[in-house]
Amino acid sequence: MDKVAIVTGGSRGIGAATSKLLASQGYSVCVNYRNRSDEAEAVVAEINSNGGRAFAFAADVSIESEVIRLFEATETELGAVTHLVNNAGILFTQSRLADLSVERFEKILSTNVTSCFLCCREAVRRMKNGGAIVNVSSIASKTGSPNEYVDYAASKGAMDSLTKGLSLEVASQGIRVNAVRPGFIYTDMHSDGGEPNRVQRLSSQIPLQRGGTAEEVANSIAWLLSDEASYVTGSFIDIAGGK
Repeated sequence: MDKVAIVTGGSRGIGAATSKLLASQGYSVCVNYRNRSDEAEAVVAEINSNGGRAFAFAADVSIESEVIRLFEATETELGAVTHLVNNAGILFTQSRLADLSVERFEKILSTNVTSCFLCCREAVRRMKNGGAIVNVSSIASKTGSPNEYVDYAASKGAMDSLTKGLSLEVASQGIRVNAVRPGFIYTDMHSDGGEPNRVQRLSSQIPLQRGGTAEEVANSIAWLLSDEASYVTGSFIDIAGGK
């Protein structure tokens, strides 16, 4: 079976690292992005220059019609989708819950949770011969991220529940659904939260005494997608240096 993967939010950070790693392992990859076309095309160019097969596709995966277009375009360009990585996500500036607006909370849920639901739904509808899904959650789903990102943490908790429930629904169809929970990873997302050096600040509180890399997260995602994890479903890998 040809391996065809969609990686949402694939233009930077964990998504870009995962796209490149999967391509090096023989997957054909759709690098999904919303706004960062130059970065997505750079990921695709690197994959293709190394002998892989990839294309970039713009879609806001929190919108149903755009998710459907994403899957249809991937099927046309690469073939039937066999693997999915739900990596698209956002966070906003650090804040206490009492100071959050409804608009911010709803935007976080739409981008982080609705997108995961829509992509999972389209994937399982199309995976007629089995497949694998990995949802990129966060260690924040366990810590709650007080005084910083309670809204983000809540969205990742919802992703965890979706992962577990869906894994049980589709196990008999040969579709595996798992999640990774990164924490304290060196990515540009911390700049979105208003503290680019957050990982450095917290390093002394991490048992391994350092932050992690996007490539380390990508390795776990690739393993969960692979046949080496063929008996693993409904499971979570925490990638947070022991936190």
